[in-house]
Amino acid sequence: MSTVARVEPGQLDPSKDVTFASDPDLWFEQKFEENMKKREENRTPSMAIVVTKGSLDWAYPPFILASSAAALGWDVELFFTFYGLSLLKKDLDLGISPLGNPAMPMKMPFGPEWFKNINWNIPNAVSSNIPGFEKMATGLMQQTMANKGVATIEELRELSLEAGVKMIACQMTVDLFGWEMDDFLPEVADWVGAASFLPTAKDADVTLFI
Repeated sequence: MSTVARVEPGQLDPSKDVTFASDPDLWFEQKFEENMKKREENRTPSMAIVVTKGSLDWAYPPFILASSAAALGWDVELFFTFYGLSLLKKDLDLGISPLGNPAMPMKMPFGPEWFKNINWNIPNAVSSNIPGFEKMATGLMQQTMANKGVATIEELRELSLEAGVKMIACQMTVDLFGWEMDDFLPEVADWVGAASFLPTAKDADVTLFI
């Protein structure tokens, strides 16, 4: 009597086709693995990001990640809530606060290279007592980014939209801060609450909270 060798799932050799007549169970296993492999290869990865911060330094991570993922062909959705919702306004006026941000390096955008490479770590006790310090820090950061060829938030936001990134606004935040829908970009895809976005975050391959 001839016997058919059993092969564990995941160890099937696709070059050796098993017929239904010779071993129905093994045939089903082989076809299942082949179909699952094709499905995985054809599936589009997805990313969901909850955007909660609206300062200049914190605006970069979500837009850089979103535009990069979209450029790779991923489906990307951003949910802007609380202070992060201000990143969807038509007119951006973003600043930086060194207060409570000890890891933030202060860079000088002018002078010789050795001078520009110095990290000026200014204590909170000093920066908090200098009038206009936050505005100065914002200007220095913007000029340093421009010198390094870093795109502005407006440019990254436009790139993300052009790449098909879906931007969703938190309706509760709009009501909370008394904002009007006309204050925001017309490209906002939807105005919903957290409960409507949670299924998207649950099913995404990558979910981030920034």
